[in-house]
Amino acid sequence: MGFLKKIFGEKTLSTPVNLGVLKTDMHSHFIPGIDDGAQTIDDSIALITEMKALGYSKVITTPHIMGDTYKNGKHNILPGLETVRNALKEKGIDIGVDASAEYYIDADLEEKIRAKDMLPLSNNYILFEMPFVSEPTNLGNVIFELQLAGYKPIMAHVERYPFWFNDFNKIIDLRDKGVLLQMNISSLTGTYGPPTKKTAEKLIDEKMVDVLGSDCHHLGHIELLKRACYLPYLEKAIKQCELINQKL
Repeated sequence: MGFLKKIFGEKTLSTPVNLGVLKTDMHSHFIPGIDDGAQTIDDSIALITEMKALGYSKVITTPHIMGDTYKNGKHNILPGLETVRNALKEKGIDIGVDASAEYYIDADLEEKIRAKDMLPLSNNYILFEMPFVSEPTNLGNVIFELQLAGYKPIMAHVERYPFWFNDFNKIIDLRDKGVLLQMNISSLTGTYGPPTKKTAEKLIDEKMVDVLGSDCHHLGHIELLKRACYLPYLEKAIKQCELINQKL
């Protein structure tokens, strides 16, 4: 365990956390060639195989839907999902795979919500993300429109937005409005920087994490998940936060 202590510079667990207790990962990018995640079906198979080895019994992959950058939707996500499912079946890899999306707050999102042109997770949950530069002016409107349309909003990787590092009350306000908070497990490793790690740990201390996600794009993220399994804060999140992963 000495190498882990050297990597993290902090106390580590002697026995790693079993991610299988979560059952479901609900934030990943496993459909090949449609965003910045898996680029080939071989990538998809390799990543999902690793998720199964980590203990997950189900993954819900969430391709980006983002303006002109990633013009994804039901038209290519659902066929992509079937391609992945068929490839896993051919390889004899037994793991549940479903698909939703990670919606970026842009000029088109409110129109999509009003038209109910959305691909939710189970129980009508919608995963959405913001720009990392600044809080979007229409954040409140997006939340209102989602709830008005009967969706249940989940903020993706809430710990990663720099404009909230020194304004934790904004995150509290968000949750008070009925928005669930998703945290990236890998944020606990410090890979996104010390402020993100600190915010992630504070969210756990305050029992404000509703969903844990991998946000897995590539094998490097798998390695971060493996490292995170030795961190006491991940164990604390699973034991003390009222996580909904198992319900998805």
